[in-house]
Amino acid sequence: MLAIGAKYYWDHRTATQEDKYSMLKGEVFHTFYQIKYDQSADHSALVDSVFRAFSHSLNPFDSTSLIAAINCNQSVIADTMLKHVWRASEQISRASAGSYDVTCSPLINAWGFGFDSSLPITEAVIDSLRQFVGYTGVRLSGDSLIKSDPRTIFDFSSISKGYCADLLGQMLSEQGSANYMVELGGEIAFCGLNPSGKPWRVGINKPIEDAMGMMQDLQLVVSLNRPAGGLATSGNYRNFRILNGRKVAHTINPHTGYPIQTDVLSATIIAPSCMMADGLATACMTMTSDQIPEFIAQFPGVDYLLILSGQDENFRTIMSDGFRDLVVEEP
Repeated sequence: MLAIGAKYYWDHRTATQEDKYSMLKGEVFHTFYQIKYDQSADHSALVDSVFRAFSHSLNPFDSTSLIAAINCNQSVIADTMLKHVWRASEQISRASAGSYDVTCSPLINAWGFGFDSSLPITEAVIDSLRQFVGYTGVRLSGDSLIKSDPRTIFDFSSISKGYCADLLGQMLSEQGSANYMVELGGEIAFCGLNPSGKPWRVGINKPIEDAMGMMQDLQLVVSLNRPAGGLATSGNYRNFRILNGRKVAHTINPHTGYPIQTDVLSATIIAPSCMMADGLATACMTMTSDQIPEFIAQFPGVDYLLILSGQDENFRTIMSDGFRDLVVEEP
């Protein structure tokens, strides 16, 4: 069983054999990964090739990537990965009425959560940044991602990590693997059964304020009793800043430019793909719990678990009927 949010302590790869299953694990993109699959072959080189291709396309921290070039207004051809992630993010943006927006990076940076230094937070600064934030100012034309304002910046990190997990799963399927679990920084792509011949199991952690990720108190355990899919969890309980004595969450409302106020501490999504689970989990953190069921209903085959703030430091949970059917352990 894998616990979502668990932090791993290795800096190398190992290959182990467990009932004809192999495991690869290591560190990439400032996070950890673990891949278990039903073959004895060592796919380390193929895993590396997926990571390299992904980084070349979607890694905003790689100055040679396509997304970095687009952010710098260079003329480049968008590859299949970039176009696929843009279309998915645009779909989620439309369904969420723009509360989920991959062009929100300037505002995220201003609040100190992005990859650039934070700016002094004033109403004038926020208003000026909002002028070039908005997915509706972007269109995909052929192989070009066209911005109506050259100051618009993309950051697909809220959905691309899940997509990378999907790419790894796709690679394993192409190599003949029918059973696998790919975990990349807490996002999971899965297919088939575990080494015991049963559905993969995943533990969902309680949303405990622990910036180091050391505390792993389980809220519940789910059995991924589906042929294939993805699971992702998003939350504000670890990634926050203290600004003027006040806790500021890392999810920013692109309409107002200010941090989201919500009763949702974490959202876990199970979807047909890890990419959609990743993006939808992030989108849920831009809403209150009463808005989420209607939002998720727009996406077939998607189920959710919401952990909400309660009284006396207790948590409340809300889950879809489909998610409840997968729960095998609950306090």
